[in-house]
Amino acid sequence: MIDGLRVAVVVPAFRVAREVPDVVKAMPAAVDLVIVVDDCSPDDIAGALKPIADPRLRLVRHEVNQGVGGATVTGMLTAIEEGADVVVKCDGDGQMDPADIPRLIAPIASGAAEHVKGSRYHHARELAAMPRGRLIGNIGLTFLTKLCSGYWNVLDPVNGFFATRTDTLARLPLDQLARRYFFETDLLIRLNIVEARVADMPQPARYAGEPSSLSIRRALFEFPWQLLRGLVRRVFWRYLFYDVSPVAVFGITGALLAAFGGCFGAWQWIVHAMQHVPTPLGTIMLAALPLLFGGQLLFQAVILDIANTPRASVRTSALIPRLRSARGCAELAAAESSSFAPHSEREASAPPSSARPNASSSER
Repeated sequence: MIDGLRVAVVVPAFRVAREVPDVVKAMPAAVDLVIVVDDCSPDDIAGALKPIADPRLRLVRHEVNQGVGGATVTGMLTAIEEGADVVVKCDGDGQMDPADIPRLIAPIASGAAEHVKGSRYHHARELAAMPRGRLIGNIGLTFLTKLCSGYWNVLDPVNGFFATRTDTLARLPLDQLARRYFFETDLLIRLNIVEARVADMPQPARYAGEPSSLSIRRALFEFPWQLLRGLVRRVFWRYLFYDVSPVAVFGITGALLAAFGGCFGAWQWIVHAMQHVPTPLGTIMLAALPLLFGGQLLFQAVILDIANTPRASVRTSALIPRLRSARGCAELAAAESSSFAPHSEREASAPPSSARPNASSSER
């Protein structure tokens, strides 16, 4: 247990037979249950885990691939059946450090939040290790995800390293969550509807040069439609169904006015351009006024939505691990940078144990 909470870690596994054993072995001793979900992986996940004699380990296999979301939901349901208080999602590719799990759970244990996400953007030094394509794509998706999820205070909403209370998960329609790459965003949207408090837990970005799985086609054609659907769903349930709010009134009215002004103005511009005559001033104003007024209403709806963000009662800066000395900071930076070097190179550069100084430990 961690702080009196029974913790289950869900590890979705697909094409990670080489990495997942190290992830399982790195689980803190305080974790009560490790659930690896083999999402119909073509490599031998079961064979890779067979040598691990850990009584906490559970292996669940899908006969049909369901995506990262489907695998995580299966693990969540298994954790709830096993009586877990908190479910942690940790990917099987080694990009998330299981040693961060106690810090991830701390705001939940203190009652400050119901859902805590890892955030890679609080460590500027480690961002240099993130592939450029992944970084640019994540920045764009971050703003759109903030808009559709309503969690404007979450810096890295697309991060898949998170912890959630099981009693909060029980309030969500888990069977309706997105099954693939939209899963994390869809989960945030559902959490916002039930007004769950979400906190960031700063963590370093851990990448070793592998290609990004972010698809340009998916980002351009699938995500915008899914984000729009998620935004409409959230506004309807939270600001109309459960409680009529100015956010919905301003948002719906502003969207209708802006859409009318934009469409009417474009149509009139095309018609008069084809006739080679100038557009009358009255027609221009008829299109411009609804467009401007609608835009102002939409902007006001966004401001009110930001003000209504369910906020955790803990500052993100309080979750950043602090070192006890400047010397410890320098040694931690050297240790983290060396983690990206080849194993043999690290061994060659390591001094003898008798010559190593006693480094100050961090509060992690």
